[in-house]
Amino acid sequence: MESPVQLLNVLEWAHSTRPLLNGVPAQRTGPGDAAAVHDDLTVVVLSPTDPMSRGQLRRMAELARDEGMRVRWEEARGGPLAPLQTIAGLSSLLRGAERIVIGDPFSRYVQLLLTVARSRDLVVVDDGTATMEFVSQLASGERLVRWHRRGSRAGARDLLFAPVAASARRRLTPSCSRTVEVFSAMPVEAPEAVTVTRNTFGWTRSRFGPPRITKGADMVGTSLVETGVVDPERYLEAVATLARTHGVTRYFAHRRESTEKLHTLHARTGLEIVRPDLPLELIARRGPVGRTVLSFPSTVVHTLPPALDGTGVRLLVCDIDPAWLTEKASPRAQGFLADVTGTARDAHGLRMVAARPPDCLTA
Repeated sequence: MESPVQLLNVLEWAHSTRPLLNGVPAQRTGPGDAAAVHDDLTVVVLSPTDPMSRGQLRRMAELARDEGMRVRWEEARGGPLAPLQTIAGLSSLLRGAERIVIGDPFSRYVQLLLTVARSRDLVVVDDGTATMEFVSQLASGERLVRWHRRGSRAGARDLLFAPVAASARRRLTPSCSRTVEVFSAMPVEAPEAVTVTRNTFGWTRSRFGPPRITKGADMVGTSLVETGVVDPERYLEAVATLARTHGVTRYFAHRRESTEKLHTLHARTGLEIVRPDLPLELIARRGPVGRTVLSFPSTVVHTLPPALDGTGVRLLVCDIDPAWLTEKASPRAQGFLADVTGTARDAHGLRMVAARPPDCLTA
C-alpha cells in the first residue's frame, strides 16, 4: 500500500470478505475482537515521501493493527538503494503469499514487486478514480497509463521500464492458473473472468459515527492543480464562487495540495483550511460534517455516499469546465472527469452544480 485510501480499502476488503472464523461468524464488538480474524494478513506500507501522506498512513497503520493485521513499514523511497533493499527484503514474503492484495496497479514499485510474486490470487483494492481507468485499460488490452498522463509521449524511463510494466499487466490478467478480483466502490465494468466485489464501506460505518451534522457547508479539495490538469487561477475562482453561493465555511484539503495554494485560497475566501489526519471518508463519518458537502470530480463523489448513508448529508458535485484545463492536460482529461461525475449522478442521484452565480445552477 502506498496511500492512506488504499490502506483504508484493505480494511474494507478484509471486513467484507473475511467475516468467518473457523466457519462461524466472528462476533466482533470492538477493534480488538477482530485480531483472530485478520492475524494472517500482513500489510506492507511502501512509504511515500510527502509528510501529509506519511502522517495519514501512520494513523491508518494504527487502525490496521487494531484490527489484528501485521503492518510492515518500508522506507521504500529513503535513498537510491532503498528500492533494491525493499524488494530484496520482501521477496520471500511475496513468493510465499497465497494471495496478493495491491492498491495501485499503475505504480512502478508495485509492478516491479509483482514480478517477484507467485500468488495464484490477486486482488486490486480501490484506489479511487484510478481503479476505473485500470479496469477500462485491462478490458481493452491497453498498456497501464494513468488517465492524466494519457496522450503524453513516453519518456526514456518509460521505455526502460516497459518490459516490467508488460509483465505486471500479464500478472493482472486472469488465466486458468490465476484469479483476479477488483474490490471497489467505483462504477466499474470488469472484463471477462475478473471478479468485482462491491465496497460498501461497512467497516467504516461499523467503526465510526454516526457524525454530528452542522448547519453549514463543507468543500472537498482536489489535487487537479498539482497534477497539472486544472489552471490554478481558474480553480481558485471556482472555489471562491462555490463558497459564496453555498455558504461554505470549511475546506478539506487533499493531502497532495500545496501549502502555497492553500494559503492563497484562505486569503481570498476566508475559508477554514482543514488538513485531515485520516482519509475523508473516516473524517466525515466521525464528524462533525456539514449538512451539505461540495466536491469537484474525485473519488469521494462515489465513496462518501455509502460512507455517509443514512446520515442526511447532501453531496453536490461541481463539474470541471473545459476552460479550466491547462495546455498540459491530457486529451482524455475532460471526458474522464465528466464520466466520474456522470456515473456518480446516476449511481447516487447526486445534484450537479456549476461554479457560476445561483441563477446558473444546473440540476
